[in-house]
Amino acid sequence: MDYHFAEDIKAIREMLGMTQAGLAAEIGMQQVTLSRSEIGRTKPSDRLLEYVYGFAYEKNIRLGRLKEMLCCESIKPGHRLLFYGAKDLLEGENVFDRIGAENAIAHAFCAVEKYDQAASAVAGFKKSSVIYLDFDEQNLKCKRYTLTRDWILTFAYYRGALEKYENHPTIRKLITESQSGDYIIAPIADNRMLQIINSFITGEITDVQCKHCLAAMNLGNQYVFTSEQAAKRLRILERSYISVNEREYYKRLRNEETRLSDDKVKLARIQYRGKGRYIDEILK
Repeated sequence: MDYHFAEDIKAIREMLGMTQAGLAAEIGMQQVTLSRSEIGRTKPSDRLLEYVYGFAYEKNIRLGRLKEMLCCESIKPGHRLLFYGAKDLLEGENVFDRIGAENAIAHAFCAVEKYDQAASAVAGFKKSSVIYLDFDEQNLKCKRYTLTRDWILTFAYYRGALEKYENHPTIRKLITESQSGDYIIAPIADNRMLQIINSFITGEITDVQCKHCLAAMNLGNQYVFTSEQAAKRLRILERSYISVNEREYYKRLRNEETRLSDDKVKLARIQYRGKGRYIDEILK
């Protein structure tokens, strides 16, 4: 899906009170190039995309966030606005193909609730973007998780960390329950989360320590789509370009949040040491 560049460049100019000639001079491009792209006659080059969106961000126009606000206002009752961080220009066109994968949580298509979450997740990739999604959740079955031991064990199973216990009745019951809906709402899962859960699975920390360590990361929720019915209810609204300076902002923010959450995890380990149960006590 292409960017809405023609509409975006016009909006950027009007918000800044600039003519095509003025904007062209500011970004070092010919006015005719801007004109052709603004009327949709030509597809913008990678260079033009970066110059225009980068200039807008430099002028404190947070276009991605502004579009999020406008989309939230126009979303229909029973629908939900979600976001997907695409790592490159091609990703996003066929992401729905992963819906219904056997290993639902590990490989299915996932989306998040905030633009910032999606942009931050892909800020390290040069041609990343954020895809806006309209999800019609009416009459679909949802399995919702919070940061409980059940979610920790379920996630650990799907990430291949529970081979020793995969045939345990408790684990089999949790997996059956995880497959009971069309989509799942659960805490965002990333590699840092997996590291903490592995500490629990290997007996280094208790379930209570693990829960509070994960809570310290404050990751938010993700939507995991596991059925064809859910796939049919997803509609791509548009794709938002992430300029170099915006990516740098999210990388700095992510690094700062990582350092803070790492310290919170250390404190949680100390504060809740000895509280709760170890994995071998839970899955006897």
